[in-house]
Amino acid sequence: MAKAAQIHAPFGAVATLRVVDAVLSVKTDLVAWNKARKTRNILSTLSDRQLDDIGLTREDVAKF
Repeated sequence: MAKAAQIHAPFGAVATLRVVDAVLSVKTDLVAWNKARKTRNILSTLSDRQLDDIGLTREDVAKF
């Protein structure tokens, strides 16, 4: 029966990877938040009739 290879990384490499993953996660969250903010701002400038034309309400805009 074959043994599975065990890979050991130095502690510093693991810690560095975790920090990089955390930073990338924060960046991803900020990009998503900013995109939603821009969408909300643009949609909030439309009239109720324009929102109705695209199938949205003011309540829908507030959810973005």
